[in-house]
Amino acid sequence: MPAAIAALRANGLRVSTARRVVLEALFAAGGPATAEQLASGLDGRAPQSDLASMYRNLDTFEQLGLVRHVHFGHGAGRYVLSARSHGGYVACARCGAFDELEDGALDALRRAVRAHTSYEVGFTHFPVVGLCAGCVASDASRA
Repeated sequence: MPAAIAALRANGLRVSTARRVVLEALFAAGGPATAEQLASGLDGRAPQSDLASMYRNLDTFEQLGLVRHVHFGHGAGRYVLSARSHGGYVACARCGAFDELEDGALDALRRAVRAHTSYEVGFTHFPVVGLCAGCVASDASRA
């Protein structure tokens, strides 16, 4: 948390109580969480916050590069500390489960897309979507 506070100050921003609460919630979450989950205090793991204040501060933190905004299919976006999120995500289109990938895990896919389209792609805002092992197994048992 000291590095995040230093980044706020380096950008001329006050380290207000509301901003500290948002940082505490992000650190307590340990991974991607919705603004609503963060504002609610994560089941007692962090202080509660006003939802509008949470969104304002998350937007500021995202602009500073402290936070990444990620979407896992339908539903609310999730926020994660940039320092805790590295290689991208995979998400299940059916049940909504998601997993973080290690750095470099999508490099072959990036190269394939570049070879076919000349696009440089990132998987930081949207995950690679498919079916998780549980949903695949469920389909196999029904067949």
